[in-house]
Amino acid sequence: MVRVFRQVILVIVLAAASLSPVQAQERDPQAIVQAMVDHLLAGDFEAAVADFSPEMRQALPPDTMQTTWEGLAEQVGAFQALVGAPQVTEAEGVTLVVITMQFDAALLDMQASVSAGGQITGLYFRPSETAVPVEASAADIPADLPDYIDPEAFEERAIVLNEGTDWELPGTLTLPVGKGPFPAVVLVHGSGPNDRDETIGPNKPFRDLAWGLATQGVAALRYDKRSKVHAGKMAALESMTVDDEVIADAVAAVRLLHQTDEVDPDRVFVIGHSLGGHLVPRVAAEADGVAGVVILSGNVRPLQDLIVVQTEYLLGLDGELSDEDREQVNRLEQVRQAIENLNAATPGMFFGAPATYWIDLRDYDPVKVARSLDRPLLILQGERDYQVTMDDFALWQEGLSGRDNVTFISYARLNHLLMSGSGPSSPAEYEQPGYVDAAIVADIIGWISEN
Repeated sequence: MVRVFRQVILVIVLAAASLSPVQAQERDPQAIVQAMVDHLLAGDFEAAVADFSPEMRQALPPDTMQTTWEGLAEQVGAFQALVGAPQVTEAEGVTLVVITMQFDAALLDMQASVSAGGQITGLYFRPSETAVPVEASAADIPADLPDYIDPEAFEERAIVLNEGTDWELPGTLTLPVGKGPFPAVVLVHGSGPNDRDETIGPNKPFRDLAWGLATQGVAALRYDKRSKVHAGKMAALESMTVDDEVIADAVAAVRLLHQTDEVDPDRVFVIGHSLGGHLVPRVAAEADGVAGVVILSGNVRPLQDLIVVQTEYLLGLDGELSDEDREQVNRLEQVRQAIENLNAATPGMFFGAPATYWIDLRDYDPVKVARSLDRPLLILQGERDYQVTMDDFALWQEGLSGRDNVTFISYARLNHLLMSGSGPSSPAEYEQPGYVDAAIVADIIGWISEN
């Protein structure tokens, strides 16, 4: 059951029953995950799911696991080789094993969660960060920068968000060269365990934005997401919400900018992309001193609806849906419908998150919250975006009509990463190196100057 959201190919994650402590001591998580990979590569899908938890096996029985694996190959080409050694981290009874795989058209990280009882409780694939370092600084400037980035116009400083707490996050503050105080922005990620640059394959949209904005005199704060830095602890949360995943850290980032000498505290803005765009009205409502909000490809429709729509779109890129494709969409539709009827006591996981997460999102109306804000909004949308489409852009326009402090701009050639292209967009496009389009940076700069 493949979940394709933002730029990440995700397989549904479910909770597991644990084996006894004695059994757990006898089972090595890395060996368990490696055995699953070996079985996948051999085409033995019955054996591949042998160590799945009961809930995981129910969601991904052997035939669905086969459909998932073969569907992955349809998106990124045939498997070529394993790359490097597995990465293993542990936190609060959960072991995360990451194995990097080279396919024809992409380098992907497969991450599996293994319970203390030795059962696989979660599985997903995402564009790998192995080929491109997470840390990016002015000392690592590429040679083919777009004209809107001038490496001599800014400098970068390492920061720690939530310093002194259990949720410390490393980040980067990009500051224009010269005497401040400068206007500044916080960059709020989309879904998934993103790094500070929102790295996908060779592309780094948040780095592009930070460097482009700083070149024009606007400071930018970006940080590694909590679900990346503290993946095990996040997986162990039984009552997780988007406050844990996104909101609390974005609010802390706004507060940090207000405490930064080089930043003008009256001109601190928040910019959210994808799920971050969906949530930044809430960030602005909860944080003190937000001067305005920028929404980049932010969805209005519920996340669970988009998961179904995106999957159906991708499965149909070859022209038609097979019976197996329709079965996969139907399974996702069943989960989507189950989310509509959740209560806080509902057990299990849905699209990788507990009931509390979906209830939190279900009770949040981004348009309603945006409408209640007394601050200016800028809403930007790529017309070629298949993940958050022009349907969502129209819903923002409809819900915020009559407001004289809201600006809407769409771009005919841009995809979900705000990069230019042509024809129907697909995940393969994200593996082509590029930069955020210059028009995005120019329009944000112009809007900040006016506000």
